Amino acid sequence: MNLSVPRRAVAAAALTALALGGLTGTAGAEPRAASALAAAPDIPLANVKQHLTDLQAIATANGGNRAHGRPGYKASIDFVKAKLDAVGYTTTIQQFSYNGTTGYNLIADWPGGDPNQVVMAGAHLDSVSSGAGINDNGSGSAGVLEAALAVARAGYQPSKHLRFGWWGAEELGLVGSKYYVNQLPTTERSKFAGYLNFDMIGSPNPGYFVYDDDPVIEKTFKDYFAGLGVPTEIETEGDGRSDHASFKNVGIPVGGLFTGASRVKTSAQVTKWGGTATAFDRCYHSSCDTTSNINDTALDRNSDAIAHALWTLSGATTEPPTGKVFENTADVSIPDNGVAVTSTVNVTGVAGNAPSTLKVDVNIVHTYVGDLVVDLVAPDGTVYNLHNRTGGSADNIVQTYTVNASSEVANGAWKLRAQDRASADTGYISGVKLTFP
Repeated sequence: MNLSVPRRAVAAAALTALALGGLTGTAGAEPRAASALAAAPDIPLANVKQHLTDLQAIATANGGNRAHGRPGYKASIDFVKAKLDAVGYTTTIQQFSYNGTTGYNLIADWPGGDPNQVVMAGAHLDSVSSGAGINDNGSGSAGVLEAALAVARAGYQPSKHLRFGWWGAEELGLVGSKYYVNQLPTTERSKFAGYLNFDMIGSPNPGYFVYDDDPVIEKTFKDYFAGLGVPTEIETEGDGRSDHASFKNVGIPVGGLFTGASRVKTSAQVTKWGGTATAFDRCYHSSCDTTSNINDTALDRNSDAIAHALWTLSGATTEPPTGKVFENTADVSIPDNGVAVTSTVNVTGVAGNAPSTLKVDVNIVHTYVGDLVVDLVAPDGTVYNLHNRTGGSADNIVQTYTVNASSEVANGAWKLRAQDRASADTGYISGVKLTFP
């Protein structure tokens, strides 16, 4: 993230079951079957963190940084390019000059999709000279890289064309992304359906900020986080201070996501998101911006949001899965240290028994998951424990469980049961979804 020119933050994602399944969920709504359309995959946090470990190793081997004009930056470009080449991307390294030093952008195109409708995701890959730049902006670069690799793993064939970019010399004034945009003929600029920017998505004391530029992109991200029970705010720390500004300035729709930099988290934001009333990133532009300077929960949520936005905004042409999905999106309050409550999903039209791989998606908003016992209760009353007071002081359960329910008749009233068994923390069931393959 660059401080010397104006900047705006980062955009977000939408709730998969609602945006892609064509559902609308309101409090008290009846559970109903969801359309089984192609959805974005879950992005493995371990994969994203491995990319960060690799970027840290590159910095360590090259004078401690990955800055423009330094060997660590070119090594970073080569690292990302090799990953993409191996899975079938068409990659291009674009050279530019700044202050007498050669810089590099990396552009990667996924084959297929309408070339007159381009959806692009990007992140700056350079660090400042004082450190490895793992949050700023290894985090955004790694999240975008893993989303691109997920496209390849899924064999995804969107209706729009997908493109990815990693920019050089952002820390010196958005130099690389400006060069890329300036080299585009007007006819090529007009083909962009949107550019999504990800700059600092794993801050150690995170907030959840969404750019308020293009309304469709903004809503996509806001809806996604709302589906997780995570409140968002509009990014204001530095409008125009990252690479989306290069695209916005030539009329391309933009959006993005951001978890905060040097500004101090307010007491209201601490109440909203947890953490402390200190800087969102105490190691911003410092030597301590290493792999230890990352919040895993924020990195995981934002990486999933990248994938969801790409799938949502690019449009799917793949064959839908053949399974049946049932869900209940009504909110159910969980009493503090009180009785168990349930959210019921009525399953109909499924022949025979439930599968041995029944997928149970749980969304519970709660400020201390170590208080919670969560069970799936089959129609005959059989109890399958999903969560038993683990996780300590972590907040929220947003997780997919696999249950061997092959001894149960599929049709009937299935219940997600939750009980708070300690005092002082509160929450509610936000949603439950059952997927029968």
